[in-house]
Amino acid sequence: MMNPFTTRAAVTITCHKRLAIYLEQEVKELGYTIEETFMTGVRLHASINECIRLNLQLRCASQVLYSLFSFRAADADAVYKNLVRFPWENIIPDNGYFSVTSNVNNETINNSLFANLRVKDAIVDRFREKKGTRPSTGAELTGTVIHLFWKNDEATIFIDTSGDSLARHGYRKIPGLAPMLEGLASATIYATRWDRTSAFVNPMCGSGTVAIEAALIATNRRPGLFRTNYAFMHVKGYDSSVYQQELELVRKQVTEVPGLKIIATDLSNKAVANAEKNALAAGVHHLISFSVCDFAATEVPQDVPGVFYVNPEYGERLGDLTELIETYARIGDFMKQKCKGYFGYVFTGNLELAKKIGLKAKRRIEFYTSTIDCRLLEYELYSGSRSEKSGS
Repeated sequence: MMNPFTTRAAVTITCHKRLAIYLEQEVKELGYTIEETFMTGVRLHASINECIRLNLQLRCASQVLYSLFSFRAADADAVYKNLVRFPWENIIPDNGYFSVTSNVNNETINNSLFANLRVKDAIVDRFREKKGTRPSTGAELTGTVIHLFWKNDEATIFIDTSGDSLARHGYRKIPGLAPMLEGLASATIYATRWDRTSAFVNPMCGSGTVAIEAALIATNRRPGLFRTNYAFMHVKGYDSSVYQQELELVRKQVTEVPGLKIIATDLSNKAVANAEKNALAAGVHHLISFSVCDFAATEVPQDVPGVFYVNPEYGERLGDLTELIETYARIGDFMKQKCKGYFGYVFTGNLELAKKIGLKAKRRIEFYTSTIDCRLLEYELYSGSRSEKSGS
């Protein structure tokens, strides 16, 4: 059997809905050739050793899936029959631990956990037959992870080289009340016109995710710095020196930006304390000025135009609507009065509330947070006399 660490095969990098264009940009910047971009990811050819770099470097990705083989399967028994013949003993360590995940759309299956169970049975039965022993198995994604993609009667089995989702970047110890996923936060920053050296002003910072991701992006600190366990480490043939080499590259890439101004404020003492702890864990506390205040009291550096970014509550999970109408109107006033020369960004899942901002958005960039349809609204905040026109 070929060695997946050195043999190139089709690789699918998944991401949350609407993040694919930002993921595509990241993958290309790393020097990979993308063959296809779709709604929730990209496809390319790579070996697992090449997937190690992707796992350590990507901010917007969820999983990096290396395909082993494809087959036709009308039902779960057909899945079992195809899998029990495969030499799993060459993939999963004898005394290892593995878990199964899946994405199933087949009319004979009304519960994907049943499909997972049939995959697990096939692997365990194969081990028993060939080795007389079996690896342990469970739901935690801490060991080898096997992924089944099964649509209609076409199925593909992957080694999930990631394990836990890459969209969680691993530094956030205290998530806060309605935290934005780190992968989503970084994609929204990629979507702005921020040049990564000018001021980045983030009121209503909550647990600090957006400000922290801005600092990480500006200084090229990658998620691989915060995580020590990936599923590729639990595949037979893993060479830790390849990982160490990639990790060293991630460490060497970090570049400090002299004079970088990232300002994060929140009305809640607790939120700011938590944001500071998260920033310390991410190694960027020294790059962010934190303070407790009403958003309208946030200091906006006037000498350098930059980016104003706010993610206010939008009434789905937090916040009282009447109060929020006033908040959105005040955000509009604040941008008009204090952010001249800046690009303003409001991330919201409530477009009715967004109308209360009273400014015309230049761009409306589509995102999702969990199941909520969201927009990152961009406002060009002219300095001088043109500022009056932007309210039209």
